Amino acid sequence: MQALHLYAGPEARALLQREGGLLPSHVGAIAGAAGGPKGLMLGRLDRFIFGDWLPKSTQPVDLVGASIGAWRMATACLSDSTAAFARLEHDYIHQHYALEPGQTHPTAKQVSTEFGANLALFFGGRLPEVLSHPRYRVHIIAARGQHVLRREGRLRTPLGYAGAFFANALHRPALGAWLERVVFSSGPSDLPNLPDLPNLPFATHDFRTRCLRLEADNFMPALQASCSIPFVLEPVRDIPGAPTGCYWDGGLTDYHLHLHYRVPQGQVVLYPHFQKTVVPGWLDKGLKWRHKPTSALDRMIVLAPNPAWVAQLPNGKLPDRTDFTRYGQDLAARVRVWDAAVSASQQLADEWAAWLEKPDVGLIQSLS
Repeated sequence: MQALHLYAGPEARALLQREGGLLPSHVGAIAGAAGGPKGLMLGRLDRFIFGDWLPKSTQPVDLVGASIGAWRMATACLSDSTAAFARLEHDYIHQHYALEPGQTHPTAKQVSTEFGANLALFFGGRLPEVLSHPRYRVHIIAARGQHVLRREGRLRTPLGYAGAFFANALHRPALGAWLERVVFSSGPSDLPNLPDLPNLPFATHDFRTRCLRLEADNFMPALQASCSIPFVLEPVRDIPGAPTGCYWDGGLTDYHLHLHYRVPQGQVVLYPHFQKTVVPGWLDKGLKWRHKPTSALDRMIVLAPNPAWVAQLPNGKLPDRTDFTRYGQDLAARVRVWDAAVSASQQLADEWAAWLEKPDVGLIQSLS
């Protein structure tokens, strides 16, 4: 069964037809969605794209990520990215939080402490490779709490997120009163901190946004903040060089990075994704009317698994966070299931490589 489905916005599809396919030089930006363990299914695509295909070009490429997508995009900047992605896959699959007697689940503090230590081991001593990459600029998205959510508390955090949910349901920009999008961007040391940097690969008029430089002293806390799911991990507090407050998972404001991308003429946004739909924010998951494509995605190419192929994976689905509860402390069982799913995902990379070698634009489906 075909594993990979290809989708494109109208401008991206026109480029594919005009050029008779896609060259690595056509890529101006790559997006990495939030989604926890689902992102594991994109690792083999990442190895091929960053390890084999994209190095055949020389243009600058912007890498935009939230949560696990931010971890993936930062990993792409490491030397020998193929090996780095293999390590990310292994480390994520084998993460385990031992319980004390009487515990039914790990505390947010425990998960945050161990997750931070693992990030330090993964990127320790290698930050210059990320921050000074000759071609790639990384943009890590986190969400900074506003008002009630500026500080964490046993009552204020759930109340704050209840308020954020209802505000978002009424009007997505209203979520900005509860959570501010913060983009930490690598780049030249003289890059100014401005409300809307002209060299960001997306516009920021859609949502309250703050742009800051990604540097050695804030890289680890910014990346951990981008991965800090409320109630599962603690927020990251007072990131160096950033306004004070609590910083949470970037998927809260930009779950699937449904952004108003701006890449150079003749280039596209390449998006290895785990589904066809590009949902704006995490709180929009249940708001189906916000799952439709908009003109913001006109220059996007989405690589996503065929739902019928996904149904043949273990448990009939992609790995996801419910597996931590399903398998509990049975690490070996979860590892077996996730390893099997991730091994199967090699087919996604193989089919993408085959399409690039012999492009068939007729296989490209509309994002609509």
